[in-house]
Amino acid sequence: MGKPTDPGRSGSDNRRFVEAVLWIARTGSPWRDLPEHFGNWSTAFRRYSDWRKADVFVRLFEACSDEPDMEYAMVDATIVKVHRHGQGAKGGPSSQAIGRSKGGMTTKILALTDALGNLVRFELLPGHRFDTVGIEPLLHGVDFGGLIADKAFDSDHIIADLNARGAKIVISQHPRRKKPWPLDREIYKWRHLIENFFCKLKEFKRIAMRAEKTDQSFKAMIYLAAAVINSR
Repeated sequence: MGKPTDPGRSGSDNRRFVEAVLWIARTGSPWRDLPEHFGNWSTAFRRYSDWRKADVFVRLFEACSDEPDMEYAMVDATIVKVHRHGQGAKGGPSSQAIGRSKGGMTTKILALTDALGNLVRFELLPGHRFDTVGIEPLLHGVDFGGLIADKAFDSDHIIADLNARGAKIVISQHPRRKKPWPLDREIYKWRHLIENFFCKLKEFKRIAMRAEKTDQSFKAMIYLAAAVINSR
């Protein structure tokens, strides 16, 4: 990527390099196992690191994503187990979005999608944290007509924020809620679209079994996979 006037060596064959990263993402294989026709694995890994630091994968995601349909937004979370290759980052698990839960070492991907189930943005949390912990930065600065979510997001502060926005509330409620509100069950059925997105995301084995030691590297893999999903 970059401009011809930028300092440093220009990367060659961007398409082959992106296909190499997609091969790693889809198979979940270590970088050392990268097939020879993709070039030297060490060179590819260093270039991946450079692109990650320069947010190139974020820009790829944005370029491959259409204008989101924000008549309704959907929020949900999924948990992925952390592979042993994804452990051992400097500072230990506590320095990354990795936590210990019943399933072992896990990371939670909290995602916001549009009404069509296309990713808009996401946050990473340790697997044992509540879904509502990451909701504020996920919704900040995003305009939408209504929010669809399951009862994990039935929280007074979320409801207050949605009321302040004038957004329609389509959230399944806890049985213990004293004053339930009407739930549009037909619109709530759309929630399967964000679940479908997570299923597609986990087709990329490098994501389904988090094999990245750092959050930034894991995010880069998610952005690349989401770019492929959104472009279909």
